[in-house]
Amino acid sequence: MDGVTEPVAAEPPLTDAELDERVADRRTEAAAALAVLYPGRGEELADELMRRACAAARERRPALVALDRARQRRPDWFLEPDRVGYIAYADRFGGTLEGVTSRIPYLRELGVNVLHLMSVLRAREGENDGGYAIDDYREPDPALGSTADLRRLGDHLRDHGISLCLDLVMNHTSDHHAWAIAARQGSAYHRRLYRTFGDRTVPDAYEATLPEVFPEMAPGNFTRCEELGAWVWTTFREFQWDLDWSNPDVLLEMVDVLCHLADLGVDIVRLDAVAFTWRRLGTNSQNQPEAHLIAQVLRSVVGVAAPATLLLAEAIVGPDDLVGYLGRHERARRECDLAYHNQLMVQGWSMVAERRAELATVALRRLPAPPSDTTWLTYVRCHDDIGWAVADEDAAALGLDGPRHREFLAAFYRGDFPGSFGRGTPFSTNDRTGDERTCGMTATLCGITAGEAAHDPAARDLGVARLPLLYGLAFGFGGIPMIYMGDELAQGDLDDGAERHPGRPGHPATVRDTRWLHRPWFDAHAAATRHDPTTVSGAVWHGMRRLVEARRNCPPLHGSGTVELLAPGHPSVLAWRRVHERFGTVVGLANASELGVDVDRALVDELGPGTVDLLDPDAGPDPDGLAYVPPLRVRWLTADRCFRAVPVP
Repeated sequence: MDGVTEPVAAEPPLTDAELDERVADRRTEAAAALAVLYPGRGEELADELMRRACAAARERRPALVALDRARQRRPDWFLEPDRVGYIAYADRFGGTLEGVTSRIPYLRELGVNVLHLMSVLRAREGENDGGYAIDDYREPDPALGSTADLRRLGDHLRDHGISLCLDLVMNHTSDHHAWAIAARQGSAYHRRLYRTFGDRTVPDAYEATLPEVFPEMAPGNFTRCEELGAWVWTTFREFQWDLDWSNPDVLLEMVDVLCHLADLGVDIVRLDAVAFTWRRLGTNSQNQPEAHLIAQVLRSVVGVAAPATLLLAEAIVGPDDLVGYLGRHERARRECDLAYHNQLMVQGWSMVAERRAELATVALRRLPAPPSDTTWLTYVRCHDDIGWAVADEDAAALGLDGPRHREFLAAFYRGDFPGSFGRGTPFSTNDRTGDERTCGMTATLCGITAGEAAHDPAARDLGVARLPLLYGLAFGFGGIPMIYMGDELAQGDLDDGAERHPGRPGHPATVRDTRWLHRPWFDAHAAATRHDPTTVSGAVWHGMRRLVEARRNCPPLHGSGTVELLAPGHPSVLAWRRVHERFGTVVGLANASELGVDVDRALVDELGPGTVDLLDPDAGPDPDGLAYVPPLRVRWLTADRCFRAVPVP
């Protein structure tokens, strides 16, 4: 696990020479992006951003200066195969920031060294989109603790080798943010930070091509504000005012916020809704080229102000747009260090619904590789709904109809398809387009909940097998796998979570939002049974621990490796080869069927003698046996002698 490698007391202060070197490395690329974003002002803004970045760097605490230097010496620190993340709402995991600190032993036992805490910064009271309607970017919610508490939490996590990830909501603030209040009070500067319109002429022109993010909860993309006498662009909810990134003052304000978060000791800043930051008439105003330029400028600033800090792109977009957020363009650029592999997530769920893997093979094979100094965050579930992002061309390659397949997945996971084991809940159904997203914890969607409700141990056990199957894909494909809080214990949905949001003290109930079904409180009772393999929680915990330990012993899963989709010789199996030029090769086999199958033995033979399955210590080296994939199982095969199958305590 990563940490400060030099005694802080002996750490020399940051020098002008070090800062000059950082600026020389970053200013040119910042100026090039700024010249496109803000014509005629590129050089001026580049100078100002570098000045602010240098000032932030000089204010870094000695421990963070040491961390910056250590990670500059080892820039692939976050690509190591032992990286495992955990996603949790701060209040629901620990109650307070101090409570989260008390959970560190639990995280260490699980094997986690990246913690993404959500809903930490002060959000709007009442409805706040799960904490993403921000009132103050610089302070945590008072119910969680103080800024000093947040700084101490970051320090404690770092002392235990755990990197902290927090959100920077880029697209909007709440309507109660100080900027929005000042705008309503007549400040022209603050009004220009937002996108406002005196009448409906321009909004109506945009609406012709804009999708609706939440068509049930918030139809349309503009909200009338009588105090402003104007329409405000509100992509997500009526209380979330969109920032106008075409105004360079927005960039300058947000750079200051970014540097503040880094100075708190945040290791990974998640750029929430980065794909929405630029608007263009006649388009869907997502994934515009300027959104990438904004991310590149922020990367340049962080490279000077806080080199230890990474940027994570929250860009849940179509497969063709994914890899650009990692800097994969016609000409490679430094952009974000991390991005979510939402295609892997969607295709995993599609596999277990169909019991077939051909669509996953086609879709994942078409996705370009990320730059070698970046990597994916891979996941099975998160705090948001699942959007069934199956590309029409991928479906057509197999003779499938894209819209009908997406309709099938939505029906399957709400439990309305013959043979379905899912018991999910629809979210934000769009009657006009037919799109429907899905809510539910992993246990709810993979069949554990249905089996337990039916008092059917066999069905429940199939669900228990599907959960580590999906996580085995996320853990073994490459990148940093993220565990969603409760999945390690097979927690189900929150009772009545969609009807009421039983949030923090002083926060009234929200409108019906079915995403709260899969935002449960940490289940201490289930955690108490995690060492008993006869319980569902114990069986799933044991399987998750095996994945964590196997990753530690699998160097080819280093984030800079490459992945190739293979032909397994059986339609229910996804087969991939992960190769690293220094660390060797691992072949993954994931069987989405309830029947055991044989794959092409050549996949095993090509690895050479002594091939073993890292996930099955009892499997011998016999190629015939390793070419058999049991029902709903994953194999990680390698022949390198430094690997070993790891028994899990």
